[in-house]
Amino acid sequence: MKKLFFILLSSACIAQQTDQYKQILLSKQLGKEVRLYSKGYGIISEAGKSGIIDSLGTVTAAFPYKNEISRLARERFILKVKEGSSNGKMALIDTKGNQLIPLDNFKFRTWENKERLIYSKGGKDCLYDYNGKQIIPFSDKIEFANEKRLFVKRGKVWKIYDFDGRLVSDREFDENLHFYKGRVYVITGFRKGEVIDENGKTISSISDHYIDGIVSYPFMVTKNIPKDKYGIIDAQENVLAEEIYDQAFVGTEYIYLKKDDKVSIFSKKEKKVYATDFEYVNHLFGGLFRTVPEHKNPKVAVIMTNGEIVLPQEYDDVDALKIAGEHFMYLRKNNTETLLDKNLKNVLEEGYDIEKIFANYLIVKKDNKFYRFSPKDKQYKELTDVVSIKPFEILPGLIYKNKEDKYGMLDETGKEVIPAIYDDMVTFLSAKEMVVKKNGKFGVTNHKNEPLKEVVYDSYSSDRKGLKLIKGKNSEYLYFTHSEDKTAWD
Repeated sequence: MKKLFFILLSSACIAQQTDQYKQILLSKQLGKEVRLYSKGYGIISEAGKSGIIDSLGTVTAAFPYKNEISRLARERFILKVKEGSSNGKMALIDTKGNQLIPLDNFKFRTWENKERLIYSKGGKDCLYDYNGKQIIPFSDKIEFANEKRLFVKRGKVWKIYDFDGRLVSDREFDENLHFYKGRVYVITGFRKGEVIDENGKTISSISDHYIDGIVSYPFMVTKNIPKDKYGIIDAQENVLAEEIYDQAFVGTEYIYLKKDDKVSIFSKKEKKVYATDFEYVNHLFGGLFRTVPEHKNPKVAVIMTNGEIVLPQEYDDVDALKIAGEHFMYLRKNNTETLLDKNLKNVLEEGYDIEKIFANYLIVKKDNKFYRFSPKDKQYKELTDVVSIKPFEILPGLIYKNKEDKYGMLDETGKEVIPAIYDDMVTFLSAKEMVVKKNGKFGVTNHKNEPLKEVVYDSYSSDRKGLKLIKGKNSEYLYFTHSEDKTAWD
């Protein structure tokens, strides 16, 4: 059975060098390892001392004592001293080594990309920005509540502050809370509670339900604790689904309710529950759902919200795709693959097999010839030099073999990204790096054709973190960089 990977990302290659490649170039230039290079700055270490360098390899910050530098943001670092009277002390520094928060014995916590730092010392907390300005003075405790709010404790009570240190509400809380999408549920009594927004305002009051979750607010999952059953109410506490269900699963547009091994679909838009004859379903798009293989029938069907069967339960796989901004449905049945548009009409002409699906194009095959296909304009373009493509790759391109039995890489448009000059190319799951082989030697490049390691190594091995490259009795290690925007199914 063929397994198909869908590469749902743009394959456009940018001319600018990647951080990893620049890091390698700087390491060669300086003759010492450059670490954590990103957005114009990196870190070098030698004899227990760390320093900061810029994109030209110029040392912008150096210290006379043993230390460790870690990156905090684009132009901010944490310096930790490793010797002398300041051993163990830390400071917030800029790219020139200026101490924005002076060396001291403190601990810190940050919120990603928000340039705020909770500074802890002597059992008290305060809040700084990344310029070393104190925003909230020392308090008994400070905790992040979300990307906009903090809870600050003074005495026995907590209050809500924003990231600029302003008191948001005079409301007092017994504990710090965490807001999800700007809301949190607070229990005020038996089967009583309030939904509170991030400004401390009550937006819903609950008088006679136990709330199990408010992820789908204004729809909330309730629970009958003695019976261990679930239901749904709205923000005004109107009952939309009785507490008769064994389980409840919250989705973006729907809530799925299980009872007696059958799933019912609650439509948030229609505020109505629809029963189905299946154990579970996943939303595809436009009110269409795929069923999940069951023990009694491992095949998949497509149904509507109301349970009506649109495609019979006879497919091996069904998935929703978005190609060039449009919704499509991929079907596989007995090794035959089909792509349907949002109106459930076949997109491909007869005889074409799907090889890869990208963000804007498909790579298809017919009569041993490969084509780039655009579902948007229904155009086929033959990839004349492609004899075969490697399966199971999840790069922003495809590894192919040409008529001279050499390997290279094309992007989704069919444009050559890596020339077909290699005897083999080996990729690694989710990594941007690949091993290339030529004349019995190995090297490493990335999907932008940047030579990370020369093709001079005798062998290699890999683990989940990177590659070990061996040349004679010596070895080097190269860490993987991982893409965050790849989605793959098989």
